[in-house]
Amino acid sequence: MIRTAIIEDEPAVREEIIYLLRDEKDIEIIGWADSVSTAAELIEQAQPDLLLMDIQLGDGTAFDVLKKLTPVPENIVFITAYNQFAIKAIKYGALDYLLKPVDQEELTETLNRYRSKRDKNPQWAQQLNLAQESLATTNALPEHITLSSLNNVRVVAVADILYCKGDGPYTFFFLNNGKKELVSKPLKYYEDLLPAPYFLRSHQSYLVNKNYVSGINRSEFLVLKNQEEIPVSSRRRNYIINLLSANK
Repeated sequence: MIRTAIIEDEPAVREEIIYLLRDEKDIEIIGWADSVSTAAELIEQAQPDLLLMDIQLGDGTAFDVLKKLTPVPENIVFITAYNQFAIKAIKYGALDYLLKPVDQEELTETLNRYRSKRDKNPQWAQQLNLAQESLATTNALPEHITLSSLNNVRVVAVADILYCKGDGPYTFFFLNNGKKELVSKPLKYYEDLLPAPYFLRSHQSYLVNKNYVSGINRSEFLVLKNQEEIPVSSRRRNYIINLLSANK
């Protein structure tokens, strides 16, 4: 059984989550809390396997709860009406996040992701450590990010990323060792994690590590240190040139 605790201060949302979990036969709801203090107490006493946590609570945030706990719980699914800063932190490696109103299919996919990683993935613990570290970050660029596919998680140093190329719902990561990684998430997902001025969104399909840019060719291409050329869209041209000029 997956012993699950729910941290949510809106009764209607809490009841909806409980309702959505009704058919998950291996989920045991061991308790719920609706404030920072009661959440910390519940987690310390019950030691749940899985946490479903609203980010915004009436007396603080989920991060205030986690600051009270040592060690930080490992398996956390955050729930939010949309908080960009919090989502950035979560994306560095936490299990998942869900947007309100919680969707049944997305919740089931999240639970399946937990089950799969718990049972099969030898890098699960490493991913969780990165998630815990990310909770303490502010707007700093992370040292590592996790690239997840259905049955695998790769931990990649941000400094090793040359550029990312979006292809619909997928993103290709091109690394400085010549390898290429495919992830089933869109480029926009990683633009939030790898923001300017560290990474340049030169084109709707490209996100480029500024440290590997050696110049710009005819204002149409970024030239990388390995001589690859990355297109620059006309509407982003002045923005990119200004960013590069400001960091000379």
